[in-house]
Amino acid sequence: MQTLPIRPLLATVLIGTVAPAALADITIGVSLPLTGAASSLGIPIANQVKLWPKELAGEKLNVLLMDDATDVNKGVDNARRFAESKADVVLGSIVTPVAAAMAQHLNEAQTPQFALGPIVLPAGKDAWSFRLPQSTGLVAAMLLEHMKKANVKTVGFLGYADAYGEGWLGEVNKLLAQPGAPRMVGVERFARTDSSVASQALKLASANPDAILVAASGGGAALPQKALIERGYKGRIYQTHAAASRDFLRLSGKDAEGAFVAAAPSIVPDQLPASHPSKAAATDYVQKFEAAHGPGSRAIFAASAYDFVLILDKALPKALKAAKPGTPAFRTALRDAVEHMGPTPMSNGVMNFTPDDHWGHTGHSVVMLKVSGGDWKVEP
Repeated sequence: MQTLPIRPLLATVLIGTVAPAALADITIGVSLPLTGAASSLGIPIANQVKLWPKELAGEKLNVLLMDDATDVNKGVDNARRFAESKADVVLGSIVTPVAAAMAQHLNEAQTPQFALGPIVLPAGKDAWSFRLPQSTGLVAAMLLEHMKKANVKTVGFLGYADAYGEGWLGEVNKLLAQPGAPRMVGVERFARTDSSVASQALKLASANPDAILVAASGGGAALPQKALIERGYKGRIYQTHAAASRDFLRLSGKDAEGAFVAAAPSIVPDQLPASHPSKAAATDYVQKFEAAHGPGSRAIFAASAYDFVLILDKALPKALKAAKPGTPAFRTALRDAVEHMGPTPMSNGVMNFTPDDHWGHTGHSVVMLKVSGGDWKVEP
């Protein structure tokens, strides 16, 4: 893997406004929830964007960072403005419904998008959207395998009442239909903006499944975690990779103890064996991010923004040979270069995008963690 030096100078960042870029610039549109319900996810990503280099492949980066406020309409408006500014590539959003809505517009504009949420798009609408997080199916399979090894026979589900939660429920139901899989005994949903999930937690705790899977993200995953414990649930609680954050640990407190999370290598690079393909990149990301933002500030989705630069660093030289930035031909060449970049170790795992696979992550991209002593511990 080519190691990309992170220069101390900040790339050009225009927050909240979009200005025409110089012809030679590589323009990157970034849409993040800097306010709203998902701001705890968006702000660390913005902090990583501020660590991006000023140049890549000998070209200046012009970064247009905009707040989507955790709002679908604002995300779509951002996507429209990026397209109008002839952005060469777009990063965002971290909020799955926002990223999916942006994808529809960017597909029409034929602008490469790197979604930070696990968006699922209709057939034929996927040509311009790549995903930086692990696929729901990949992570769900690891969680269910862990449950089966622990002899879990019954499972409950508590997830967001939106595209993220429903996507997870769909993947889990596929796996539960397989021979020898646990049996679903209860499904409950809640909104990202809810201040309580007491009734949902009580229903699931009363059903007393061997395990409950929570499909939520960041600090939002702490609400159901605490509610289940407070209502006396004694079984196993599993969380998705979107919950692997310091906000989850901080807000859950002692109630997080014993929770299982399938996460990315960037959360625990110090616990990875030397042979792990992501150890070098994950260590580099953590060291630089925490040097700038403090010990323990690492976040999976901020690591995705680090990996995004590694992808561009590998794909841009080929795209630049084909066309000039700011043109449709360049956007097409950049997409094609990403689709043929081959297996590439990154901080969040090994990615291998192809024309038929815009998810990219391989089996090296997931590690199973358990909360022990208020911190993450890799499960053997």
